[in-house]
Amino acid sequence: MKLVTFEVPTPVGPFERLGALTAQGLVDLNFAYAALRSQRLADVFVPAEMLAFLDGGEDSLDGARQALTSIVRKGPKTAGPRGQRIVYKENEVKLLPPLKPRALRDFFAYEDHALQGAKRRREVLAPEWYAQPVYYKGNPRELYGPGAVIPWPSYTRRLDFELEIACVVGKKGRDLSPAQAGAHIAGYTIFNDLSARDIQKNEMVCRMGPAKGKDFGNVLGPYLLTADELKKDEQLAMSVWVNGKRWSSGTTRDRYWSFAEMLSHVSQSEWVYPGDVLGSGTYFKGCGLDMDRWLKPGDRLELKVEKLGVLRSIVGAPKAQKQIKYDR
Repeated sequence: MKLVTFEVPTPVGPFERLGALTAQGLVDLNFAYAALRSQRLADVFVPAEMLAFLDGGEDSLDGARQALTSIVRKGPKTAGPRGQRIVYKENEVKLLPPLKPRALRDFFAYEDHALQGAKRRREVLAPEWYAQPVYYKGNPRELYGPGAVIPWPSYTRRLDFELEIACVVGKKGRDLSPAQAGAHIAGYTIFNDLSARDIQKNEMVCRMGPAKGKDFGNVLGPYLLTADELKKDEQLAMSVWVNGKRWSSGTTRDRYWSFAEMLSHVSQSEWVYPGDVLGSGTYFKGCGLDMDRWLKPGDRLELKVEKLGVLRSIVGAPKAQKQIKYDR
């Protein structure tokens, strides 16, 4: 399934709902299940909010599948128990980030990208990189969805993107082996890890962060593809397009660390929860830094991943540059 969070207008203001993209259109899963069973059961088994849906695990996934099968059988004009609309055209609603992560961790899983970073710093890639997957903790609150204008913070002159794939945890777990961790992944989505490269550089020189170099914006979407839609270790093509021109291409084949290994590492001596998001890091040339090519205001950015769709964004205008002064 291609799961989405979408915003629909109502007489009392916009509402956020859980849906699935299908050949018939965008299906409101909660109302579709209510039409099949009852609204009371729908609110339990197929909630209208993504995190609650993920908390429901296999019961929620099974309910969603039943709801979609029913809509295919009855047709797209089927209404909810109180006459609610169930099926929309995609251009009739606004797609939001598929979920609001409970936690966000971003890894550094592509060897060529890591090697290139070390080369820029005139260093040798630390052998510890090969000993365990490493990550930083991101800010899950500054979130943008498909088609959004991405922010240009006032403190940076080097705004950058990173084309990544993110996995979404679907089951609570702790001290998972890599073999166990794979079964805890609910699905995958495209992740654009925005970066203020000049600020990030300053932070890393001080052996801290990244913090302000990253925390201003993360982009997810356009949908969450459930894990059953991908084969184990399936290789996916990726590409970056800016203003209709391809800047780079890559493949998940080049990833050194698997998502199962990354999730296993995170889970050691701590709990992971449904709705936690783990980014893979980008491939070599999956960001402007690797190519010395930089975004400009008004650029139209398209991050494409086979089976995961296209995550489109528009680069916003810089805010007035300012330097915070600290009294010492």
